[in-house]
This record gives sequence, C-alpha cells and structure tokens, in this order.
Amino acid sequence: MINKQDFKYQPLALPDRFDFADTEMLARTQAFYDNMKRRHTVREYKTTPVPVSVIENAIRTAGTAPSGANHQPWHFVAISNQKIKKKIRLAAEEEEKAFYAGGGGDEWIKALEPIGTDESKPHLEDAPWLIIVFAQRFGHYENGSKYKNYYVPESVGIATGLLIASLHQAGLSMLTHTPNPMKFLNELCGRPEHEKPTMILTVGHPSDDAVVPATAKIKKSFKEIATFLS
Repeated sequence: MINKQDFKYQPLALPDRFDFADTEMLARTQAFYDNMKRRHTVREYKTTPVPVSVIENAIRTAGTAPSGANHQPWHFVAISNQKIKKKIRLAAEEEEKAFYAGGGGDEWIKALEPIGTDESKPHLEDAPWLIIVFAQRFGHYENGSKYKNYYVPESVGIATGLLIASLHQAGLSMLTHTPNPMKFLNELCGRPEHEKPTMILTVGHPSDDAVVPATAKIKKSFKEIATFLS
C-alpha cells in the first residue's frame, strides 16, 4: 500500500554496486544463458512436495522487478491445497473445451498442433504448486482511496519473468498456462475484482516420463531476435 506522504523525491545513494571485469561479465552472462537455455515447459509432473520456502523466495525475487512509478502492480497466489487445485483444473478445462471446440479459431488451434496440447490439464492437479499471477489495475492509499497503476502489463510481465528464472534456478520445472477467460480465478483465489489474472504457473519436478514437443527446441536465430546499432 502506497502512502501519499511518500510522493516526494528523495535521492538515495546507490546501495549496491558491481564492478566486474569484462571477462567476468562475459563469464557470468554465459553461465546464466547456459543455465536458462535448459529451461523447458513441462506438462507432466511428480507429486513430490516442494518446500514453501522455495516458492516464497521465488516470489520475493519477482517482487524486486522494476515497475511503472514503482507501484508494483502484481499479486501472486501460491496454491498447494489439493481441493483448490482440483477446482482450478475443472474450471480451466471447461474454458479449454470451448477453445478447442472452435472458440479459439482455426488458425490458433492449427498453430498449437505441433505443441500437442488439448483440453485435458492434469498437471494442474499433479504439480505440487500453482502460482496465479494477478495484475492490479489500481491500488489503494492508506485511507482507502484509489490510485491508478501504470504500465501494468509490462510491469507484471517483467516480474513474472523474474519469477520463472528464480524457479528454474532452483531446479524446478514450470508451465505457463493462460485459459481464456480466467475470471474464475478471482473467486477461487479470493482476489478482488480490480485484479486481472494473467497466468497460471504450474511448478514442480518433472515426472520420469516427462516429454517436450520437438518444435519447442527450435528457437529463432540470434540474427532474428537482435539488432545492434553502433
């Protein structure tokens, strides 16, 4: 919650500084890339528990993300309760049935064929954790009045990326799931109407027979994703 009295610029000396040599910078970025390229989207999970402290630290990491006006317009609901996970699965599958029955449109459904997905979502129950990401359109001052949040999709997207990277660093696998519409998540998670659910993140250890679609290993070339202007 933001206090109105905080709306005054106060410069603070940079609390953390890094001055790595070029060789160390290169080594660090290479090591991080080598680790992150081993991240895979997984749909088959073990039911092996994951400590809540691991999930807490990953969410703390997400909370360090930059955001519009530093309003931090996000909320993460972490769920291990089996009954709630089942309700989410049933509700999500209802939306997915409509999607795959034609609601998604022929072009979209055709694009998903190489991924091998359908309306069945057992991972929503099997994985030990679901993290629901909510975007907050506005917040409240300490007196209850509202204030607008800015660059909400961008801010929440950055925070979610940090969350995924942190969970991967812990050796966990994930699936980013976005049933449409997702309004049912507000009720199931007890979140207010002004928060928009943006993603269900399935988190856990991959099962022994987990697979990934071959097409998922095909990435754009570096030339296709980057331009350098010197």
